Parts: sequence; structure tokens; C-alpha cells
Amino acid sequence: MTEQKKTVFSGVQPTGAMHLGGWLGAFRNWVALQDDDAYDVIYCIVDLHAMTTPYDPAEFNRRRLDTAKMVLALGIDPDRSLLYMQSQVPQHAELAWILGTLTPTGVLNRMTQYKDKVEKGIPSNLGLYAYPVLMAADILLFHADLVPVGDDQKQHLEMSRDLAARFNNRFGDTFPIPEPLIPETSARVMSLAEPTAKMSKSDPNPKNRIDLDDPPDVIRKKIKSAMTDSDPTVRYDVEQKPGISNLLEIMSVTTGRTIDELSDEYETGGYGRFKEAVAEAVVAELAPIRARLATLDDDEVARILQKGALDARTRAERIQQEARDAVGLGRI
Repeated sequence: MTEQKKTVFSGVQPTGAMHLGGWLGAFRNWVALQDDDAYDVIYCIVDLHAMTTPYDPAEFNRRRLDTAKMVLALGIDPDRSLLYMQSQVPQHAELAWILGTLTPTGVLNRMTQYKDKVEKGIPSNLGLYAYPVLMAADILLFHADLVPVGDDQKQHLEMSRDLAARFNNRFGDTFPIPEPLIPETSARVMSLAEPTAKMSKSDPNPKNRIDLDDPPDVIRKKIKSAMTDSDPTVRYDVEQKPGISNLLEIMSVTTGRTIDELSDEYETGGYGRFKEAVAEAVVAELAPIRARLATLDDDEVARILQKGALDARTRAERIQQEARDAVGLGRI
């Protein structure tokens, strides 16, 4: 007998441009997972989550489609991965309500991302507060076995695991307990201007990040102006040389060469020569993405999303009906 595939679920918010840090830290692994026969992969554009912070409706609608186009340009194949828009699958919201009735407010009060966002000035609202419950519903709705997570999402996954266990203990075994999927290869890419902070799509300064659709000349300018230090020696030292260390990590993961090899080659000769090499490595890495993006048509992408949503609704409904029956919402 062949071993049953493990279901992997992951999502991305349509909150702005996708950048190099996301590609090297997460999205390259999305492509690798769909190419692995051991996994059944589900990728969702979580637009309901993105509504928890202030937004312009027209711009938001455009970003939803742009994000879908970029995900396809990354190399996600809808024939090998289930790709859909969260808002087009109402079972997400229904399951979130059911799970919400099992979620103690004390647990939500301890969620660090909620506190961080409110402290940064984002208006407090129920959606932002209950964000982790909807995230749990996203994962459990498809009986996900594995969830790729970064450091900033570990607390939310733990809550998803806790809610699955709470549900099963009260209503009988219904949901598998999802496990974190730690990528074999990933990179922690830092801001070009503030190399002690992660590269972020929410950063208001576009020079701090490299967007995946940046033209080659823009990429070269951004890396040329990246913050470094006054010591012209290229070596890896996160404490003393965070900017150079960040560029070494970027070049290492985009070229497949070790940091030691790169340090030896570029140790002398100045930062200018080294930055030029980093820029060319990044331009080469992102060239296939930009090429695929240029070929994508809005109408065709919309059709892909519509088909994905239909498949997702059909698949989710089977599992959601089990949950309804378990909690006393069976058919009458």
C-alpha cells in the first residue's frame, strides 16, 4: 500500500508587494512542497484576515488579484496545488464561529501579535482580536497535517493545535492535531536599511526591501545603497556587521554557495564589488518570476481562482459537515 499524502496548508495576505524575504524565507518552499509527492498542498490568499486593519476597498480588491498573480508567477501550479481566495469559501468563517465558542478570552488576551499591532496604532476590533481563531479554522477546515510556520506564527499554530484538541475532547475525534513544518532550507532576510529588523512588506520605506517585481536597475540601486559599516572587510558577523552579514546570507541562498566561500572570495576588494555581485545574484534569482508575471492575464487568473474556490468549497464542505454533526448542527 502507498503511504497517504500529508496535507499541507499555508496562506498569504494580500496586504502589499511580495518581497525577497518572503520568497527566500517561505515561498520557495511552497514551490518545493508542491513538487514533493509526499504532500497534498493547499495555498490560500487569506483576504478575510487582511480586512482586520484599515484599507481602501478599491485598492484592496486590486491587491487580491495582484497577490494571486504573484503566487502563480512564483511557480505555484493550480494543477498540482489547490489555490483559492479565502472569502470565496464561506466554510472558513462558519468554522471560525464554531471554534470561537470554544476559545477562552484569556487565551486571546495573551496573543502577542494583537498586542503588537494595537501598540503600533492599528485600531482594535473584534476581527483583529479573533484573528487566531480564523487562522485555526483555515488550518483545521482541510484537516491539515502540517503547517509551514515562521517565528511570528508559532503562537498562532499552538492555539490551532489547542483548539483542535478542545474540539475533539468535547465532541469526539474530528480534527487531526496539526504539526509545524520546518523548511529544510530558508533564509531570514533583513531590511536593507535597518539590518537588525526583518525585511517587511509593511515597511513604509520601499528602499528597505526588494519587491519581487522590482526591475533589475531598481534592485541594483537598492542593494548599492544598503546599510553596511565603515570596515571594508567582507565577513560574517551578525553583531558587528549586520548589513554585510545580511547581504552574505542573501547571496548564499540565491547562489547555493556557502557563506564561508563567499567571505573568502570577497573579503578584500571593497564593498562596491561585493554589492555588485549580490545585486546580480538577486536579479538572476528573480528574473523567472518577473518573466512569468508578465505573461499572466487578469481574466485567466480570475478563472483559476474561481475553479480553485469551487474545488475548495466542495472539499471543505465534506469536513465542515462532520463538524456540524459533532456540535449538534446536523441536517434537519
